[in-house]
Amino acid sequence: MHCYDCAQSGRHESNGIGACTRCGLFTCADHARVLQTTVQRPVGVIPMTSALPSRRLVCGTCRTAEAA
Repeated sequence: MHCYDCAQSGRHESNGIGACTRCGLFTCADHARVLQTTVQRPVGVIPMTSALPSRRLVCGTCRTAEAA
């Protein structure tokens, strides 16, 4: 798969490294943003937050929209 943002700008040789967790489009290392997020899991009726953060991949467009 190729990066959607690179393909839009005419660069068709870039390889995608993963899919954005927001929009689902493939993104390359230049356009991807890896973010930390907390993980909560139910333990009885109380959600427990993991001590270790997980990570998620978003494209630059979705990251900009999330930060606005």
